[in-house]
Amino acid sequence: MGVVRLVKLLLDTHIWLWGLLEPERLAPAVRTALQSPDNELWLSPISVWEALVLVERGRLSVSTAPKEWIHQMVRAVPRREAPLTHDIAVMSRQLKLPHQDPADRFLAATAKVLGLVLVTADDRLLHSTEYAVMANE
Repeated sequence: MGVVRLVKLLLDTHIWLWGLLEPERLAPAVRTALQSPDNELWLSPISVWEALVLVERGRLSVSTAPKEWIHQMVRAVPRREAPLTHDIAVMSRQLKLPHQDPADRFLAATAKVLGLVLVTADDRLLHSTEYAVMANE
């Protein structure tokens, strides 16, 4: 019998939202990984912040007050909360990324520091060798 290895998956903001609002946008392999009881899902407070920014800018419509909507979205996914630490803040500035988007930098640094696999469809995050990635392709 094979050994089942727990994979710790850090959901990029769009993966978290797609999984709840537009699951058809998830690749079959990603959907399977997110639904597997053998994997652990992690969500960063940065993704909560980023989702609220999308609402404020009108790029995401919600039917309730943003604070209540966020609480519903966070409760809808069994997950662990990724901490924001000093080490992650420092790493966010040390990573070699092709852009300066602060949310992306914090998510990539979180994956690296905590040893998580970043699940993303963002081409700007997919090609780094500094942290582990699962591509939504």
